[in-house]
Amino acid sequence: MRARQVEQAKRFGRVGVLMGGSSAEREISMQSGTAVFAAMNRLAIDAVAIDVKECVVTTLLENKIDRVFNIIHGRGGEDGVLQGVLESMKIPYTGSGVMASALTMDKLRTKLCWQGYGLNTPKWFVLKNEADIDPCIECLGFPVIVKPALEGSSLGMSKANDKLELAQALAEATKYQCDVYAEAWVKGEEYTVAVLAGEALAVIRLETPNEFYDFEAKYRANTTQYHCPCGLSQQQEIELKKLAIEACKVVGVTGWGRVDLFIDEKENSQLIEVNTVPGMTDHSLVPMAAKNEGIEFDELVWRILETSINE
Repeated sequence: MRARQVEQAKRFGRVGVLMGGSSAEREISMQSGTAVFAAMNRLAIDAVAIDVKECVVTTLLENKIDRVFNIIHGRGGEDGVLQGVLESMKIPYTGSGVMASALTMDKLRTKLCWQGYGLNTPKWFVLKNEADIDPCIECLGFPVIVKPALEGSSLGMSKANDKLELAQALAEATKYQCDVYAEAWVKGEEYTVAVLAGEALAVIRLETPNEFYDFEAKYRANTTQYHCPCGLSQQQEIELKKLAIEACKVVGVTGWGRVDLFIDEKENSQLIEVNTVPGMTDHSLVPMAAKNEGIEFDELVWRILETSINE
């Protein structure tokens, strides 16, 4: 990992730590933002914690914000909307730009981009209503995992093993008012790769007794196991890191992010999604990967903030 690019905290100016938002991921964003703000205080960075509930323009102007550390997860903060506001105000910010943020918030369109580039992603079927259930079964079989395309943190996701469960999963995902799709269930090991300033951090293998790595497993359960080192050979880990970097480049992700993927039973990598504003809580994966590289939480916050200058 490269050395620090910024040595003095004053170079960052006054930093607004934007957290909260109005999406279904608000609770997690508040936890992430609180942790990031505390780290900035320890780092002697001039920071202001801002809970974004409505239009943020006035707050940014009143606080004379020079730079933003965006830690708003989900719609409104991770989908290009906030990025567009900050661009128009000429305020530098962490994370990806408008296009990449909007694209990667939409899991369906992200999969289409990866597929078009020749990268593996599990087969899927868009579910518009119950009339699509039988065609979906014919296309994918069972089991499948049903997802709302515009949500993170596994919100609205359900595994379906039969037609009844598929109908129930569709009903649940539809509550999130966005496109819904079923994805072929991947049998294999689940991994995640954090990317920071164009470099991949240590690969983490996820293991949970739950049906899948759901909201409970991510943020509340103490039964989830995080394996880092991940157990792959050195060459396999190198290849997975290269894939994560490539997956980010294809959809324009810059600054920092996290790529989630599987290695299936045939040893093929299957890309699932990319997160452009990953969690920074005590259960979050990017801090775990960074720590394995010798980068403690406060230093990680500094390095992420640096990307708002360098990229």
